[in-house]
Order: sequence, then C-alpha cells, then structure tokens
Amino acid sequence: MNIEVIKEFVMQNWLVIVVALIILFFVLNVVKTVLKWAIAIIIIAALLIYSGISIDQIKQTVSDVQSSTMDTLKKEATNIMVKEASKATYAKGQDGQFTITSPNVEIKGIGGSNKVNVTLRGISLGEWNLDNETIRTFVEQARGNGTVPAS
Repeated sequence: MNIEVIKEFVMQNWLVIVVALIILFFVLNVVKTVLKWAIAIIIIAALLIYSGISIDQIKQTVSDVQSSTMDTLKKEATNIMVKEASKATYAKGQDGQFTITSPNVEIKGIGGSNKVNVTLRGISLGEWNLDNETIRTFVEQARGNGTVPAS
C-alpha cells in the first residue's frame, strides 16, 4: 500500500472517518455484548472497503503476518533447543514413539521416521524434518541425558 494514497484518502474523507470513529466509540462504550464487536467489525470493514483496500490485500497482509510469526517462532524454538539441550529428557513410548521434553520445547516422533512434531511453550509449530542439524543435536543430547519412563 502506498502511503500517499492513504494520506490522500484521509484528507478527502476525514469527515466520514471521524463519524465512523464516533459511532465506533459509541458502540464500544454503550453496547455491552458480543453484538458490539460484530458492529465494530462491520464499521471497520465498511471503512476499509470504502477506502479501496481489497479483501485480497487484507488476506495477503494476514498471510504475511502469519508467515513471519511462524518463522520467528521457529527461530526462537531452534535457539531454545540449543540452550536447553542439557535439560531435555527423553521418554520412549510404545511402538517406537518418543517424546523429548525441555522446559520450553517438546518434540514428539516415531523412531525411524524423518519427521517430528515440535511444540514451543504449548504452541504447535508443526512437523519438522530431522534434517535440521539443531533438532538432530537436540534429540541426540536428550538421548544422552538419559531415558525416563513413559507415562
């Protein structure tokens, strides 16, 4: 989005924006139910549609934010794995399943598989390949720390 386009829109439609904001604040302060959020979303969506922002642009922005958030979480998980490898515990379950737990990271997988499920502070980061050197080192370090009985 071009900043100049936004500036021009605001300068030409400042009255509509002010009225929409007044209505929005009124709704948020007076209505005390879920209905207020529905009305607020409708007002914001109407203002965005009126400004010329397309649904595709909104979807693209949401997709970009989601992608960058996942990338950031994956980098954080990798850094935490390096720091917490010495604290990780390895638990072997039935059918070759294993769980590696550290204070902030949990990895679940099946022996012989090239994929593991990674969870960072309760947030699932999806399925990762064991091709990643950090994950492989984390798993090996956890095995070296000793195996705890599966619960």
